[in-house]
Formats: sequence, C-alpha cells, structure tokens
Amino acid sequence: MNNWTQRWDDRYKTEEFAYGEEPNNYLKEQIEKLKTGTILFPAEGEGRNAIFAAKLGWSVSAFDISEEGRNKALKLAEANDVSIDYQVGELETLDFQEQQFDAIALIYAHFPAAIKSEIHKQLNQLLRKDGIIIFEAFSKKHLEYVTKNEKVGGPKDIESLFSIEEIKADFPNYEIIELEEKEIELNEGLFHNGMGSVIRFVGRKK
Repeated sequence: MNNWTQRWDDRYKTEEFAYGEEPNNYLKEQIEKLKTGTILFPAEGEGRNAIFAAKLGWSVSAFDISEEGRNKALKLAEANDVSIDYQVGELETLDFQEQQFDAIALIYAHFPAAIKSEIHKQLNQLLRKDGIIIFEAFSKKHLEYVTKNEKVGGPKDIESLFSIEEIKADFPNYEIIELEEKEIELNEGLFHNGMGSVIRFVGRKK
C-alpha cells in the first residue's frame, strides 16, 4: 500500500467522521437546483455528500482509494436507509462507462498534483452532454490561510491547489455557470475549520 492510501486509511479509520456527516454547503446549494439523475462523487471519503444526494433521490456512484473511507460511507448509507455504489481504487481501474453520469461532484477532491488534470480529463469522458460539474476545492491562495491556521486543512503544496485558469484549462468544453475564487469559513468535522480560500465552479458540458 502506498503512503497516499495509507494516509487516508489512517484518517478515516477512527470512529468520528473526519469531515463530519453533513454535506458540504456548496454541494447542497447547487445539487438542490438540479433534477435528479445519475451522479458520481470522486474521492468521496466517508460518504457525507454521496449519502445526501442519495437521500434526494439521485442514483449515486462514488470512488476513493481508501477502503476505510468506503466502510464508513456504507455504514452511513445504511444508517440513512439509502444505497450507493462505492468502488475503491484508481479511476482508470474502475468500472465506469463513458457518458454514464448526469452530474459529477468534485468536493475537495485534491488528487496528487502530478495527476489531477489528467483525472479531470478522464472524468469529463464519464459525463454526458449537458451534464453538470459541481466543484469546490482549495485555491492556491489557501496556502496563506493554512500557514496561519492548520485546522482549516487542505494541501500544503501549491501544485495540489487550484486556480481559475487551471479549471478553465481542465474543463475547456463547458459552459461556465459559475466560476469564482472566494474566501469562506469552513466548519466540517475535525479537519476543515476556519477561514480558507476556495475555487467554486459549476459547468455544463457542451
């Protein structure tokens, strides 16, 4: 097992939920505007966002590299009386089809810097035409915030953080519904607490 997988397994194997059991605010606000369909949650961890979507009536798929994350997510799904398809592994090894999804939600899906753009391009293939991407993750400016307050969480290397330009480059074939860099206050479980800087993006695939 590599260090990256080990790191997330260690974070998720405690009883308490690392980022809480409530959905991310931006996801909640955006998904409630859409009509239900099929949705994919990459890097979904302990399942808080996927379970929220399932409770709204979405057909939910998720993946992560952490087996411990999946175990917690499936328990949370059971407690909420919903079911989700949750696979473990690297994206290219998983069983998803081209144009399978009506929506993809990337919520703090900070993949390793060397592969993050490549993963965005692979995910683009899985989304149907007119499908929606909902994205929230830490911006490059966030480095200043995490230096002042480690509790806000997020990567500590600039390459793993996002810029508006990167999002435009990774998702060139999208109508931009919303794309902004914003300072927000996070209050999500144990590891996202305090002021941070994020990129928020909603796009419709052309």
